[in-house]
Amino acid sequence: MKFIPLNQFNTFLLTGGLAASVNFISRFLFEIWFSFSTSVILAYICGMITAYFLAKIYVFRDSVQTKFKSIFFFVCVNLFAVTQTWLISMGLVIKIFPYIGFNIFEKEVAHAIGIVIPVFTSYFGHKRWSFSK
Repeated sequence: MKFIPLNQFNTFLLTGGLAASVNFISRFLFEIWFSFSTSVILAYICGMITAYFLAKIYVFRDSVQTKFKSIFFFVCVNLFAVTQTWLISMGLVIKIFPYIGFNIFEKEVAHAIGIVIPVFTSYFGHKRWSFSK
């Protein structure tokens, strides 16, 4: 079997997929104690911590950014991404899905869509600022 090397973006997608899974699954746990809205934010933080370590170890290995700057910019990029995730998730659950009559796993579908949307902005933000060369 021949090994197919992954480029940086594909590796980002794989590690981001794992972090997104942490995000998505942890929301169910948070929803035991918190509202959907709060759970989306708390779950995003869990996914973000996972994503930082996976990105640093597997995706942006050539980064020369100091740890402090790397974490600072990582948080900044993710503040933008969590805003996207929250707005999309809440907008779908509160406005769009009721309007179109979609009511099957609406929170799960809305949250999954909210998680996927910031993939490209996050990749370029992390490449440019969080883990710059």
